Amino acid sequence: MDITWLGHSCFRIRSRDAIVITDPPAKEWGLPNQLPADIVTVSHPHAGHSNAAAVSGAPLVVRGPGEYESKEVLILGLTTFHDAMRGAERGKNTVYVMELEGMSVCHLGDLGDVPSADVLEALGNVDVLLIPVGGGSTINASKAVETISLIDPRVVIPMHYQDEQLRTDLEPLERFLRELGAPEIAPVQRLSVTRSTLPQDRQVVVLERRRG
Repeated sequence: MDITWLGHSCFRIRSRDAIVITDPPAKEWGLPNQLPADIVTVSHPHAGHSNAAAVSGAPLVVRGPGEYESKEVLILGLTTFHDAMRGAERGKNTVYVMELEGMSVCHLGDLGDVPSADVLEALGNVDVLLIPVGGGSTINASKAVETISLIDPRVVIPMHYQDEQLRTDLEPLERFLRELGAPEIAPVQRLSVTRSTLPQDRQVVVLERRRG
């Protein structure tokens, strides 16, 4: 399985059987038009996360909680909130857990607060966690670290943080890394992982933003 970051909360997850695109943003956010995929997940209906029309190939578009299956990919969508007031400020957010090639990938979308005990139980064992860390409309660095400790994934990939080309109103990645107590981490183009190569100890992977 290969994971590349296309910016903000958008990733391309490529398995043997399918390509999944998460939270595709509007064109002005830099996502190429007609990006091919088999499945698209949308965590909430904001322009920076819900431009499924930019994805080609007649994909299955998943827009909320429930159980889904396509192209040997199992997906569970769980209701969470876009703020710390149970959705009173920004509404709901959907967290997705995807099973690909015997691995569990969790995309937290625009999670606005630490997940409840019920959500944490439903997540199960997460191998790769895609987590917002930049604050603003999502959890900030300290809440991201708390969330990581509760989910206990094998691999952590931060997203939704300050980007001079996209979002300058969010906290920088460095604040999250300091909060986590991680050393300076050199970005890589992609994460390539199999069930047998998952790290035994938790690993933080910083991805370079790709343009397609």
